[in-house]
Amino acid sequence: MTTSTTPAATGGLRRRLGLFDAVVIGLGSMIGAGVFVAPSPAAAAAGSGLLPGLGLAALVAYCNATSSARLAARHPESGGTYVYGRKRLGEFWGWLAGWAFVVGKTASCAAMSLTVGSYVWPGQEHAVAVAAVVALTALNYTGVHRSARLTRVIVAFVLAVLAAVVTACLGSGTTQAGRLAIGADVTAEGVLQAAGLLFFAFAGYARIATLGEEVRDPRRTIPRAIPLALGITLLVYAAVTVTLLAVLGPDRLAHTPAALAEAAHASGVTGLVPAVRTGAAVAALGSLLALILGVSRTTLAMARDHHLPRALAAVHPRFGVPHRAELAVGAVVAVLAATTDVRGAIGFSSFGVLAYYAIANAAALTLAPDEGRPLLAVPVVGLAGCLLLAFALPSASVVSGAAVLTAGALAHGVRRVLRRARRQQSSGRPGA
Repeated sequence: MTTSTTPAATGGLRRRLGLFDAVVIGLGSMIGAGVFVAPSPAAAAAGSGLLPGLGLAALVAYCNATSSARLAARHPESGGTYVYGRKRLGEFWGWLAGWAFVVGKTASCAAMSLTVGSYVWPGQEHAVAVAAVVALTALNYTGVHRSARLTRVIVAFVLAVLAAVVTACLGSGTTQAGRLAIGADVTAEGVLQAAGLLFFAFAGYARIATLGEEVRDPRRTIPRAIPLALGITLLVYAAVTVTLLAVLGPDRLAHTPAALAEAAHASGVTGLVPAVRTGAAVAALGSLLALILGVSRTTLAMARDHHLPRALAAVHPRFGVPHRAELAVGAVVAVLAATTDVRGAIGFSSFGVLAYYAIANAAALTLAPDEGRPLLAVPVVGLAGCLLLAFALPSASVVSGAAVLTAGALAHGVRRVLRRARRQQSSGRPGA
């Protein structure tokens, strides 16, 4: 077991995170702004089929989490599915997974920062978003243990706000159990699209796997932390979804961007509305903090393998973090936060992350029984579910996501051709 907090001579990261910290980082990613903004577009897609959509998203997330946990225990390195795909399926699939994760989650970072801006200072969303990115990038730069401590505070606050709202709304006497019934308006396409949109909120457990080099005893800690974080998140989302449907109903929920605040107002507990708005901003900050951590670690792993500029693989000698990767990610996210909108970012991010987990499940299929392979049905259902939900997303998200993945595949092909040409030139044997 590795417990040293001193970076290895090879530029390794410091193992400072235990089980509790790993679970909290996962919760900070999943119980974030998604719980405040995802139910409305999902209800618009599924109507009264919102709960089945949530259940389907949770099933796919469970399969992905199980496959990721088994792979992380076998390959406890920073990079997540980028590492698993490269080692289990080949260089191309590792590259494609890393590309999908970095691009998709960079868009998700922009969405979270814009959510902060919309709640903190309406009308100045972009300026606040950029400021949030700069501040959290600076925090991550000084060490992952400080980020984990702040995430604890954020998760505790958000859970307290959600518990207060759910308890107050369900106890107000304004709920209607009939609104939970599934009506004739429900279609399979709507449920699938809602599941794809809600999956955006469940994808945070990847952050645990991408921190593989900073977790103590990763072979035990990561497989325990991922299902724990996912299970807690599912319970929270189920409670919030039931509350929103019972108070607002599917039609009103579909047209309410600030659903929890509206539910508090409709239940007569208007005193909680400021707390909900504060909770949404704080939750988005927590998600953004964990997202920047995860994207920068995957960038580090890809730079180590020369799939991204080698300079991004540098680890700070004092803080033990991939400081150049973090600065680069922060800069890109800041630009996106200044120029994009939150709705497009969510759909694009969902497509990229579903592609990422499809590769994770495919990699899990290659595990031997003595390597901790899960039941065969788990990666099979996970792989099929990811592909199904990805192509059930709104057409704009599918087209843009597929275009970016294709661009990544082409970039990999061009890179291989150029590398082969350089080798032939250096060997002086054309055609060798």
